[in-house]
Amino acid sequence: MKVSGFTFIRNAIKYDYPIVEAIRSILPLCDEVVVAVGNSEDETYALIQGIDPKVRIIETTWDDSVREGGRTLALETDKAFKAIDPASDWAFYIQGDEVIHEKYLPVIREAMERFKHDSRVEGLLFNYQHFYGSYDYVGTSISWYLDEIRIIRNRPDIFSYRDAQGFRKLPNDKLSIKKIDAHVYHYGWVKPPEKMQKKQESFNKMWHDDTWIKDNVKQAEAFDYFANIDALAEFKETHPAVMQARIAAKNWSFEYDISFNKTKLKDRFKRFLRTYVGIDIRYKNYSKL
Repeated sequence: MKVSGFTFIRNAIKYDYPIVEAIRSILPLCDEVVVAVGNSEDETYALIQGIDPKVRIIETTWDDSVREGGRTLALETDKAFKAIDPASDWAFYIQGDEVIHEKYLPVIREAMERFKHDSRVEGLLFNYQHFYGSYDYVGTSISWYLDEIRIIRNRPDIFSYRDAQGFRKLPNDKLSIKKIDAHVYHYGWVKPPEKMQKKQESFNKMWHDDTWIKDNVKQAEAFDYFANIDALAEFKETHPAVMQARIAAKNWSFEYDISFNKTKLKDRFKRFLRTYVGIDIRYKNYSKL
């Protein structure tokens, strides 16, 4: 079995992406990891170049004129995917703020081996943990996505969907997937408030025009984490080993009293249906086998 990892990144240092940790977290399962490094304003290329000999870089230029639906992210994802070794059976996708805990590596490997020759299985679905504010809290509201496809068949008809949310196959069909007992740790909402603010101002340009950003993105020196909380829970497990140095270097404070959680009535209803009735009315970008 041959496995290629793939991802994309730009301005990793400027916006404090844990891209090195992301790549290192999947390296034990991959024969190569292809990284599409976009035209950056910092030393992102050198950062990626120094990770591991199995990492192969392709240089790309982002089309900043595409400012609708986050489509640029999917275009960059597809560039990396198309550059992987044609001989690979599986392609393991990881975004620049996602990390796999080492405890899940045996589970992931076993699933790829088990379904390697089952052509019905076009992808593997992962659960998600979304960290918010600091490494001590995870989001628990319905607004956080619960799962995404992160391993796909190495086939030319599969492509990145919408804002690189997941994957589909031509012409525009959902992939048939198997869900596995492994989590992706998403750290996109954990970074110094100053860098989070800069990321918000830049990132939203991939979805909206300047007028929308002026009206909806607050201009500030630092991001206000407390203004965006609905419901959090304390994280009492362990973080991936590759994240330990980054966590130890954390230089800002975020403490939250979970008794202040606010859960909307419709979210409570959806959670009740899913937990006690077995009805999940969430949108799903996949078909379960």
